[in-house]
Amino acid sequence: MLDQYFSEEHKIFRQGFRDFLQAEVVPHLDEWEKTGTIDKSIWPKFGQMGYFGIRYPEQYGGLDLDMFYLVIWLEEMQRINSGGFAAAMWAHNYLAMTHLLKEGSDEIKNKYLKASIEGSMIGCLCITEPFGGSDVGGMKTTAIKQGDEYVLNGSKTFITNGVYSDYLIVIAKTEADPTSRSMGVFLVDRDTPGLSASKLDKLGWRASDTGEIAFDNVRIPASNLMGEEGKGFYYVMQHFALERLIMGINAHARAEYAIEYTLQYMSEREAFGKTINRFQALRHKMAELATEVEVIKSFNYQVAAALDKGEYVVKEACMSKLQGTRVADQVIYDCLQFLGGYGYMEEYPLARMLRDSRLGPIGGGTSEILKEIISKIIIDKKTYKTSV
Repeated sequence: MLDQYFSEEHKIFRQGFRDFLQAEVVPHLDEWEKTGTIDKSIWPKFGQMGYFGIRYPEQYGGLDLDMFYLVIWLEEMQRINSGGFAAAMWAHNYLAMTHLLKEGSDEIKNKYLKASIEGSMIGCLCITEPFGGSDVGGMKTTAIKQGDEYVLNGSKTFITNGVYSDYLIVIAKTEADPTSRSMGVFLVDRDTPGLSASKLDKLGWRASDTGEIAFDNVRIPASNLMGEEGKGFYYVMQHFALERLIMGINAHARAEYAIEYTLQYMSEREAFGKTINRFQALRHKMAELATEVEVIKSFNYQVAAALDKGEYVVKEACMSKLQGTRVADQVIYDCLQFLGGYGYMEEYPLARMLRDSRLGPIGGGTSEILKEIISKIIIDKKTYKTSV
């Protein structure tokens, strides 16, 4: 039924990307998971194949393809079972680079967006702060204009690619008043004096570098402001829908892979003289899990199709992430249980997947925040429209 969203060209792209990942990424994943460092040589390889340019204009080296090429790209990266590697790729491609495209000047696009599509530069997006995550309006980092420069002070945390990226997209308040919501989006080069970063130790997503970043009188040219001063909050809100849908798609994809792996295991594992896929209790539990995944997957495809048409899917993207990450956590937990003691062993994929999946209900807006946004829409009849 879901084939309606995919053409023959989509299917060829999927197989090609799957083969690429198996050849270029999978052999190195265990090492990257242990060291917490992804070899930078993989980024230009992604770029050479066009994998960072899927949704970007041809004038900057992109392919300008439809949303379902992105869906495939996300789904296939979940299948290789490294949430950290996948996060490093999509945080660069659809968090940092989205701001370059939407708010960057021609000069910034020609320098940074082109290089990002090529994979010769890596970006990160800096929003979350040590004392303010989901409350974007409550951030304390400031960028105060002084002559032809902005001076940044403050800190960010939980930033994917926060240590090894070449540039940072930083959201900061442009007024010293802590109650102000006047914000800007700024491009900051990694080697700018006063910028420092330290790596955080995490439960999951271990292949990616998640950093805490400090800005101590960091001076950047006024031309590094992207978009209009004061509208940074609205730019962030505008792009959250895509980020949340991405996390919803990631969720259904990893849950689907967990089921696929577990079904194979069940067909081979014997107990009491028969394979465990013959036991009714396990069969019926698996039927429930597969149903939940299929439902959220169908919904995600519907939302992706709407977003591809330019619809602003705030409610639906929040629902995608809220339900998708909940389903994924439960499915992976139950699939690990199907494997018994082997599920608890690191040589089997479910242990890593369980750790990685737990970030789903936290990153990109916690489940609690998403419930409040959905409540405002369906109960208070609030409408979320872009102000830019």
